[in-house]
Amino acid sequence: MEELTTRIAEFSQVALDYLQEPAFIFQAVLILVAFGIAWTLNWWAEPRLEEQARRIQGYPGVLRIAVILLRRLRWIFFVSLLTVVFAVVRSIGWPTNHQLLSNALLLALAWLVISVVSQAIRSRALSRFFAIAGWIYVAATILGITDDFIALLDGIGFGKVGRGQDAPNLSVWWFIQLILLLGFLLWLAFSIGNFVNQRIQRSDELTPSLRVLIGKVLRVTLIAIAALVALASLNIDLTVFAVLSGAIGVGIGFGLQKVVSNFISGIVILLDRSIKPGDTISLGETFGWIRELRARFVSVVTRDGREYLIPNEDFITHEVINWSFSDDLVRLDVPFGVSYSSDPHQVSALAIEAASAVGRVVESRTPVCWLTEFGDSSLNFLLRFWIRDPQNGLTNVRGTVLLAVWDKFKEHGINIPFPHREVIMRTPIEVKPVPEAE
Repeated sequence: MEELTTRIAEFSQVALDYLQEPAFIFQAVLILVAFGIAWTLNWWAEPRLEEQARRIQGYPGVLRIAVILLRRLRWIFFVSLLTVVFAVVRSIGWPTNHQLLSNALLLALAWLVISVVSQAIRSRALSRFFAIAGWIYVAATILGITDDFIALLDGIGFGKVGRGQDAPNLSVWWFIQLILLLGFLLWLAFSIGNFVNQRIQRSDELTPSLRVLIGKVLRVTLIAIAALVALASLNIDLTVFAVLSGAIGVGIGFGLQKVVSNFISGIVILLDRSIKPGDTISLGETFGWIRELRARFVSVVTRDGREYLIPNEDFITHEVINWSFSDDLVRLDVPFGVSYSSDPHQVSALAIEAASAVGRVVESRTPVCWLTEFGDSSLNFLLRFWIRDPQNGLTNVRGTVLLAVWDKFKEHGINIPFPHREVIMRTPIEVKPVPEAE
């Protein structure tokens, strides 16, 4: 610690002497002027160039690159101006030591390149973190203080992991290495997983459930491998996590049992193929089609556009109606009644004819109509027909069939009865006329 304090004091004295030199002040003024001009040019040019970029049609890749460069236009101007200033200073020959200008130019150029390259990371927070971390490392290398900087960070330690001489020291530098290495490996794992998963989803030889299962297993496996490789690369003895894994197991048993239950239920659903993306299902009051199977829940989209995230466990423990499990052919029933003055044979024939004329009704299965009951004021019938697209709605096709039946009955003079009530007054009541308003 005393050595570190001494080195910091020596560095501070050298820096103070350097800041008082005329050459430093001159270069610093040039850098500040270039910085101000770059910001002014950016304020003037960015709106005009952005208007031109919006006219790019049909080239999303070119548009994305243009947007990335526009967001860093001030740094492009700054690097360009510093390059010109550095060339002029070198040609003049004063100051002879133009280290500040060259370092500023290299640091600005490094930040510009790193910030552009980091846009390959989709997450904005991770992109910003890796850009800053990468620039700090490049800056330390340019300034020649990499070893001193690493020694400073490595000196802030929290103890060793494991026993033996090879056990790593838990320092700030170790954590930075872990984060950078783990972040890169996870990004690589996600990229490979997404690439392979896209190819799997396009395969016609695999069922939809098997595609989802392979995709999930592949991602989990790649993430686990990335974490193990990162820890092993930093000389971590994985046996030290035995006690920790036991504690995690106890925590899972008590606090995360629902999460684990839903995860296992999701695997069971994929293995037994009881539901798959595109199936039309009914679960309780929810009727819709399955959009996606996730590790914890199933996404079900209803006819009104709502998306329900139903836990996987509910599909195991509750009764589920899968309208398209083994066949997409679905039978629907429509009850109705007619007056007693109607001919039931004619009613049945007209109802079948009306249902057969509806577009969504399957032609290969002729609708049937049965007289089911002699009601209080009507002959009650049940009309049955088949459809193949339950995901397009059930209520709407029932309504269409009922309208077709109504039109057919109205055309042939068949009446739909409605309840009547006859009230008999045992005591005569005198009805007085209502006086006319004056």
